[in-house]
Amino acid sequence: MLFRRRKRPSFAQRVRVAVWPRRSWARSFKYFGLRLSRTGGSPHKVALGFAAGVFAIVTPFLGFQMIIAAVLAWCLRGSVFASAVGSFVGNPISYPLIWVSTYKLGNQILGDGAVTGRIDFQGKAEAVWNGMKRLSWDAVSVSLEAFWPILKPMAIGSIPLGAAAAIVSYFGMRKLIETTRQNSGDRMKLKTI
Repeated sequence: MLFRRRKRPSFAQRVRVAVWPRRSWARSFKYFGLRLSRTGGSPHKVALGFAAGVFAIVTPFLGFQMIIAAVLAWCLRGSVFASAVGSFVGNPISYPLIWVSTYKLGNQILGDGAVTGRIDFQGKAEAVWNGMKRLSWDAVSVSLEAFWPILKPMAIGSIPLGAAAAIVSYFGMRKLIETTRQNSGDRMKLKTI
């Protein structure tokens, strides 16, 4: 292969680069912005897909977020590729902040019906594990009932937070794509002169 590394990075090196980029976060965001600006489609379509991905990462449905992003982008006629890139905004550093804020906002929206006090995560995790071992519909429903007091406020709280994050990311990404395409068009004009 033409641009393959001579020495393959170790697993620890790949994990470190995934959590913290080699150069900087700004360079990584600029790279993804350039990649998105080079995809086909209007700036509106690409930015809409990216915003769908950002909205999906705020939802508490970990593991289904890329599917949610792709379906949402397809329904809104945005770029499905851009929605996949937008769903990578969520990472192990940002997820705890997202989960806590969606849970607290969901509790405020629900009011008196919300869960208050301490939550037994270990007991709920054991219920899910036992449900997975039995592989029956009753066990799955018991698992869902165990996590429903947590998922309900998170799902409700994720809608306004996800919408706000999607709106901000839409306008930011659209401006970035328009500027990048305009600058590359100006460079092409200078080369032809």
